[in-house]
Amino acid sequence: MTHVRIYEVGPRDGLQNEKAVIAVDDKVALIKALVDAGLKDIEVGSFVSPKWVPQMADTDRVMAALDYTNDVNYATLVPNVKGWEGFVQASANLPRNAGEIAVFIAASEGFSKANLNCTVEESLSRLAPVVEAAQSAGVPVRGYVSCITDCPFDGPTPPEAVVRAVEGLRRLAPMPVSLGDTIGAGTPETVTRVIKAVAETMPISDVAGHFHDTGGRALDNVQASLELGVRVFDAAVGGLGGCPYAPGAPGNVATEAVVERVEALGYSTGLDHAALARAGVMARKLRG
Repeated sequence: MTHVRIYEVGPRDGLQNEKAVIAVDDKVALIKALVDAGLKDIEVGSFVSPKWVPQMADTDRVMAALDYTNDVNYATLVPNVKGWEGFVQASANLPRNAGEIAVFIAASEGFSKANLNCTVEESLSRLAPVVEAAQSAGVPVRGYVSCITDCPFDGPTPPEAVVRAVEGLRRLAPMPVSLGDTIGAGTPETVTRVIKAVAETMPISDVAGHFHDTGGRALDNVQASLELGVRVFDAAVGGLGGCPYAPGAPGNVATEAVVERVEALGYSTGLDHAALARAGVMARKLRG
């Protein structure tokens, strides 16, 4: 049976937009519940400006409280050199490598300017020293590309713009890349066009799908991606989250729903359904 890997983003992408402060102990308890469900890749926080994303200001404390005796990859988002410095400081005294870092750019200029206050090309230039430093330190890097089918500012995103963004990231390092339908406007048809275009420039084994369920098509987009050979999907337990810089994007596709769909299609995830359901209940209690 073919395995599909679920990359859990709930503790970071899911919680980053919550207004009420969530205690470190609650975040760590959620992460532990996800580990108990069998998830091996969990995004636990980000080193971004606490002024802009206050919910992630305690990522260093979350990292310090995690269990590093298991084989789980705890990932964090690192958008710039200052974020890299925060990651290095937070991981300095941990018993092993703290996991991988994720870097991100947009496929559309409008979203790049709204989210990063720079052009796509400028965002790549900002990331270059981060990726170089991570490679020198032996820290794995994962890339995100936002707005792969539609942008809240520019409208439909041409597949060639996504390809340019992916190629820009992979010029920095041969990293895996997660393709994000940030506002949930993608359809199986538009997602298929993008993945086919991207697959001409990088191995499909390094491609992940990251879908929001705004338009109710996330699971259909997962299925379309599976048919093209994608075997990694980002998801947020309980359907948590949404990007603060993407108007109208209420939440990521729920991990539970992705697991149910891919297993119904004959793939395996290796996850414990009952434990995942318990984590989902916990996640929903954390919502504002």
